[in-house]
Amino acid sequence: MATAHWTKPATRTPIIDKLVEGVDRYNPQNVEILEDYLYQQMRQGEYDCLANLAILKLYQFNPELYNGDVVVNILVKALTATPAADFNLCLALLCERPIEAQPEEGDPFSSFLPQLQFFYQLLRTCKFPLFWEVYRSQDSSSLRETYIAEVYGFEDTIRESVIAKIVSSTFTRI
Repeated sequence: MATAHWTKPATRTPIIDKLVEGVDRYNPQNVEILEDYLYQQMRQGEYDCLANLAILKLYQFNPELYNGDVVVNILVKALTATPAADFNLCLALLCERPIEAQPEEGDPFSSFLPQLQFFYQLLRTCKFPLFWEVYRSQDSSSLRETYIAEVYGFEDTIRESVIAKIVSSTFTRI
């Protein structure tokens, strides 16, 4: 799929647009710019799947650039795009990275991936009460307090965008 078919956020600057739309997305020197843009998305409640996938592709080509915190943040943002397949697209780019049964010490990706996948599964299967129960549980507190709390409007986005989209696409009348 050509990048012109992806949703382009109105807040994407021309610099980011040039990085994401062109061959510069493969330049490892641009990873910091794209990571900064991710944090901007988190603070402003925006979402740019293509820019976030570019970060993961850079990590795939340049494993020495890998930052587990950034990966977790990308996956948290991808949850807010459910029911779209963004979460699975992100995981596909991470599939080369070995996920051990025992999480790597200090790697938040390995530690939080099972929880994030469970959240995604609950949202995709419309188990919303269970999603909120698990989300608010003590087991999820570390993920919630360390990463999700940094995403402006996460809970509202899940309610208004994710759940509302899924329900409205399923039912014409409630």
